[in-house]
Amino acid sequence: MTKKISAAQATTVRRPSTADPLGPNSEIGRKLKQYYDDLVSDEIPDRFASLLAQLEEARPAQKED
Repeated sequence: MTKKISAAQATTVRRPSTADPLGPNSEIGRKLKQYYDDLVSDEIPDRFASLLAQLEEARPAQKED
């Protein structure tokens, strides 16, 4: 005979934790994280920084409430 459990008990039943939570996608996740980390650590090119500064100067002063 099988034992019936309530819905509340069913939510507390958990699968055993696995070492790799991403499963088969873990390699993709690692590569995306590595790509993102490399991208974030790159310096902003001088030309792009100059354009950003020009945009800041051209933006009208915002009102403070």
